[in-house]
Amino acid sequence: MQRALELAQQAADMGEAPIGAVIVDPETDQIIAEAHNQPISDQDPTAHAEILALRAAAKVLGNYRLTGLEMFVTLEPCAMCAGAISHARIGRLVFGASDEKGGAVEHGPRFFEQPTCHWRTEIRSGVLAEESADLLRSFFRARRKARSDAS
Repeated sequence: MQRALELAQQAADMGEAPIGAVIVDPETDQIIAEAHNQPISDQDPTAHAEILALRAAAKVLGNYRLTGLEMFVTLEPCAMCAGAISHARIGRLVFGASDEKGGAVEHGPRFFEQPTCHWRTEIRSGVLAEESADLLRSFFRARRKARSDAS
């Protein structure tokens, strides 16, 4: 999760929402793939950290099914990312900060609890939650301040 926070900081430094994701093989503790948010720089609304990490891991392994791997992400995934995590068959999802507005794991649609969810992923939330939330709060506080200073 510490590496995911470092990636989130990289995203913030680029002006992207500070969210980082890491995919790990729990048998070797080796990082398979990592990414941070970059929908602005990629001009791609699907370029969330989770989606980019899933794409990279699939290429590394030569398989779109990532069964048994673990994903660590700094913010509760949205519905799009939860769906992709399920389709990839990630074995365990660990996230930091909860997202009452946009989250889809413990909030909103609670994706993995739905009968239409075809792959149940083990969930662990709250890991380095305060650090993740602080990074997000400071990023958006600075953006609001910059906008008000520009007005």
